[in-house]
Amino acid sequence: MKVLVAYMSQTGNTKKVAEAIYEGIDDDKEIKKIDEVDSTEGYEIAFLGFPVHGEGPDKKTVQLLERHCTAGRKVALFTTHASPEDAEELPATLEKFRQAARGAEIVDMFDCQGQLAKAIKMFMSIMPNAKYRRWAKMDNSQGQPDETRLERARAFSKEVMKKLHDIEAGTRVPVAF
Repeated sequence: MKVLVAYMSQTGNTKKVAEAIYEGIDDDKEIKKIDEVDSTEGYEIAFLGFPVHGEGPDKKTVQLLERHCTAGRKVALFTTHASPEDAEELPATLEKFRQAARGAEIVDMFDCQGQLAKAIKMFMSIMPNAKYRRWAKMDNSQGQPDETRLERARAFSKEVMKKLHDIEAGTRVPVAF
């Protein structure tokens, strides 16, 4: 099975997760920055990773997901965000990524906390929106993604690949995510 791991990373968080996902894959694989990817054709699955901007994908991310997540393509999405994984706002945020990728078959999705950039945190702390100021004050993302989260990313890619191999071997029935 030929596998692509492609990512967008501005602070290094999503790149670290992409590298961990890549390490968890035993098949023929490539890792690239998403801007270096012309097409996901020729890959049985593409792991596509992005940071959360604000409360979802930014415009460029939406365009990339719409371009690479077309009919007949299998994708596994992964995102990094400054919020703890149990933040109540997170499900709605992640749903925006799923919606942008809805043209493809989404096999699974992974998310984890990444460190909020100091400049972004400072900007958030002076924004007129009280919610962003509160989030900046509550930020606990220093040092993320840590090794525990990176190990979860490796396990995620192993599980996705196991699902795909089981489906290919006829021992598992595909289930929509």
